[in-house]
Amino acid sequence: MGKPTMEDVAARAGVSRALVSLVMRNAPNVSARRRAAVVKAAEELGYSPHVMARSLASRTSTVLGVMVNDLRNAFFADVVEGLDAAAQSAGFDLILNTGGRMPSREGAALRSLLSFRPAGVVLLSPVVPAAAIEAAARQCPVVLVSRTSRLSTVDTVNDDGEAGAALAVEHLVQLGHRRIAHLDGGGAAGAAARRRGFRQAMRSHGLEPIVVRSEHTDTAGEKAVQELLSLYSPRPTALLAGNDFNAVGAISALEEHGLRVPDDVSVVGYDNTSLASLRHISLTTVDQPRAEMARLAFDALLERVRGERTEPVRHLLHPSLVVRETTGPNSGEAQR
Repeated sequence: MGKPTMEDVAARAGVSRALVSLVMRNAPNVSARRRAAVVKAAEELGYSPHVMARSLASRTSTVLGVMVNDLRNAFFADVVEGLDAAAQSAGFDLILNTGGRMPSREGAALRSLLSFRPAGVVLLSPVVPAAAIEAAARQCPVVLVSRTSRLSTVDTVNDDGEAGAALAVEHLVQLGHRRIAHLDGGGAAGAAARRRGFRQAMRSHGLEPIVVRSEHTDTAGEKAVQELLSLYSPRPTALLAGNDFNAVGAISALEEHGLRVPDDVSVVGYDNTSLASLRHISLTTVDQPRAEMARLAFDALLERVRGERTEPVRHLLHPSLVVRETTGPNSGEAQR
């Protein structure tokens, strides 16, 4: 038997194809008896996913949308894993997509998620304009992870990026480093807070902050190191990368230039993803509590979905430093 059609559902339910179409679009002008018959027929034939049929039957969506900033970044995989576990335990299913770190693509991805009429959406480090987020929040509850917002209709979950950057600087200063550079995240969500924290921490020690424009990718980390080595002499003896992914690219570029990590240059990442703990990388990094961020984001969304709260929540979590093998004492020589 081939894939069931809308006509098959109509025949099984004893209704017209037009009525099946109305039910599938969740139109209001359908009686409860006929709606139930269509949903039952659709389930029996396997015409639509179980989650859709269940949602239509109850007129309450059990779908949650999640938009990921960058599918290559392990930070988002960790957060999605936590969201999925929480969603499954509460009877929800996730729909996942990405905008590839591009505002225009994220706008299209968000519209696509909303077309599924989800109960709510979680946006992970979105770069889409605030106006698009505000518009989405008029259709369903919205929670932002790793991005701030002043919208009263939107909840947020963030780590304290300023404090996290300060932890990294303090660690490097205690190791004797004075020329420390930050490979920042450019316009990425959360990058500004880390940049501010780095500058403030450096100045609190009477040190001049060196900031090199970068992005939260490995390729950008490589390019930033090449720029750093060509512009600064003597070179910095330590780097704070924008995130773990960026740090891996930076380490690769340093090694290509014959510099040893941490003997010649210490490197600190940010996020403490699974990538950082790999034995051959063993990256010192600032830990964002990803499991807790996922839990708080889901709880905030569920409160909105259930109508338990209308006031916004602003979760700000304190990060911690995980010391591994990419940082060490300043050798006392800033090699050219």
